[in-house]
Amino acid sequence: MRVIGIDPGLRRMGWGVIEAGAGGRLRHVASGAVATDSGDLAPRLALLAAGLRAVLARHAPEVAAVEKTFVNRDPAGALKLGQARGVALLIPAEAGLAVHEYAPNEVKKTVVGVGHAEKAQILHMVRLLLPGADPASADAADALAVAICHAQHAGPALRAASEAAR
Repeated sequence: MRVIGIDPGLRRMGWGVIEAGAGGRLRHVASGAVATDSGDLAPRLALLAAGLRAVLARHAPEVAAVEKTFVNRDPAGALKLGQARGVALLIPAEAGLAVHEYAPNEVKKTVVGVGHAEKAQILHMVRLLLPGADPASADAADALAVAICHAQHAGPALRAASEAAR
């Protein structure tokens, strides 16, 4: 199963694609981020959408996992982030992918073992779980962690499907 993990953001939307196989085997395919400059919101959202569509076309994931976001400090910032998150949910859904959502603490607990892990711990575990992966940014590492989280949660279903196919 090819999974795309998405870490929503208006300035940088991280993405990471992995292969998840039976037996819990994981393989890094690609990762990166779609970046926007400051400016009007609509063109920035369009740029995020176009970038995410290009990633989906290039790497052909079968399922998407998106990190839920929680921002309490700045209502205007939270609204803008919510709109970027809407792009992260919409584009894979438009492509016909099932979209799963995971809370940040659930991602951290699944990947690191601690719900309040630091960015450095996430990066370390992503590199450990995906040999050869060297995400260029924290956003890409977070997106790979979201993909790993989904692969771990989908693992029992993968094993069942693999056994049924035999």
